[in-house]
Amino acid sequence: MKMGWWPKWVALCFCLSLFLHTIQGYKESDTSRTLKVEKGDAHEVHCSRERSRAAWKIIEEYLMPFVEKERYQISRRCRLHTDNDLYRDQEQHKIRVDVNEWKCGYCRKRFYEEIHLDQHFDNRHYDLLNVSHSRCLGDVCGALHCDLVMDSTPQKTKCNPAAAARNQHLCESLADSCFPVKEGPSASRLHEFFLRQFCDAHTCKGGRKPFSRGHRKTRSVFYLSVSILTLMLLPLFYIIIYMHRRGMKGGTVQLKRISKSVQKKKSS
Repeated sequence: MKMGWWPKWVALCFCLSLFLHTIQGYKESDTSRTLKVEKGDAHEVHCSRERSRAAWKIIEEYLMPFVEKERYQISRRCRLHTDNDLYRDQEQHKIRVDVNEWKCGYCRKRFYEEIHLDQHFDNRHYDLLNVSHSRCLGDVCGALHCDLVMDSTPQKTKCNPAAAARNQHLCESLADSCFPVKEGPSASRLHEFFLRQFCDAHTCKGGRKPFSRGHRKTRSVFYLSVSILTLMLLPLFYIIIYMHRRGMKGGTVQLKRISKSVQKKKSS
């Protein structure tokens, strides 16, 4: 009787152990899949840093000087607002120490090239990106003509009417949302400016160029160097003139004295 129950008890224990192991295996498998998804999605941001940087450069150079002149405050509803740039905070934490030296503003680590600093941001400071609220500024590159800024040697390509129409529609929607005409004279003027500055060039007819209303006036390094050098040399120039005139006066007085002494000798 006892011998008959033993094999059944062993078989039952074996089946129970196998069942628990199988359940645990499923749980571990689910956990590992979850971790893989989390790790796989952790650094995956579908937003071009390079195009976002180009878009912000255009905004800063070809739009903001005129916005500041009007003393107009861009609403956060506008996609061109700084808070809607996914990479703005990281870009502001870039410190250029020298021509071939960049420094991370978060951890002070140094790099030889900007691209390596970008990779450092992606790998080490991804958690500082405001993914939930910010948007990709690179998505409006088509409206802002980013290709003109990104391409050092622009290539002539055949105009695509569909792409031009799509970019023009995006450009006009930016003008409407960023500078609503109903908000007053300043917004109305900036709305008109934005259309002329960016939107009119989205056509295949030709003859219209982007940024036709100008850009921020910047003084070159050469101009600043010449100005500083001039300010330094100007006092020296006046000192030389002063000394020269003083020397001439002194020479004239001495000549008069010599001529008087000669006359006295002749008269005696």
